[in-house]
Amino acid sequence: MKGLEAVTLKQLRALAAVARSGSITAAADMLSLTPPAVHLQIKALEGIAQSKLLQRSSDTAGSQLTQAGHALLVAAERIEAHLSQGLGQVQALAEGHAGKVTIGVVSTGKYFAPRLVKRLMDRFPEIEIVLRVGNRTEVVADLDRGAVDMAIMGRPPRQPDVVAEQLGPHPHGIIAPPDHPLARAAQVEIADLVRETFLGREEGSGTRILMTRYLDRIGEGQIIDTVEMGSNETIKQAVIAGLGLALISLHTVTDELEFGRLALVRAPGLPILRHWFLVWPSDTPMGPAGERIYQEIVRMGGDFLPGSLENFYK
Repeated sequence: MKGLEAVTLKQLRALAAVARSGSITAAADMLSLTPPAVHLQIKALEGIAQSKLLQRSSDTAGSQLTQAGHALLVAAERIEAHLSQGLGQVQALAEGHAGKVTIGVVSTGKYFAPRLVKRLMDRFPEIEIVLRVGNRTEVVADLDRGAVDMAIMGRPPRQPDVVAEQLGPHPHGIIAPPDHPLARAAQVEIADLVRETFLGREEGSGTRILMTRYLDRIGEGQIIDTVEMGSNETIKQAVIAGLGLALISLHTVTDELEFGRLALVRAPGLPILRHWFLVWPSDTPMGPAGERIYQEIVRMGGDFLPGSLENFYK
């Protein structure tokens, strides 16, 4: 069919109005147009379709659709339905009742992030929520290039410039096997601590940065043996196996501490108390769906975080 791009909604709606009302005159009243205007719309549509769409009744002033007219009417009704659905979706997006929100989480946060996402999905089933997990460097890069709408992490980055909302405490401590001599001591001496091997995350991890600073501070320049491992799970299993100690987020070891597979070392300067933050790029306006998710996370007040400092060091 030639000239398909010339078909307009006005033409299709004129055809539908004639089908519903039975005449061009009645269709004109329905559309608040003149009969000649409706007639012109129908004639233009017939020209594009290269087919007669209306058949005037021989004994009345009414008009009926031909087979070709009925075929176009079906198409017109489908177009109207899809258009109505699309406009409804646009309105839902504009009001924050639909859409997609991507939340970045540093890998330490994966121990509570799925539970948080489940609560958000229950609260806003119409919003698609995507979780991206990576180390600190990866999450900061995602923020910078707009791959995530917001992120949950520890210390907010200097770049990109972000708005940060504090969510709750994030304690860090040193873990050891429960039968380790330092795990049984009421207070560990620094001289004993620096002789141990420490297991740490890869470069770019916020936990690795925190461990390095702590060991540099207590060691006063002394070289301390460290072994790099790629994940918190590997570190936990390595500590359980007796390969060394680790300074780690206590939110990653709540189960192991509770069931006695790991123990805390009571050393000077511990626990190190940091905070979780919800951050988003300050130069990027948050969409309606993102704003609803952000407000809900803030409203929770960190009650999705595992454990408490008192429980860890009871």
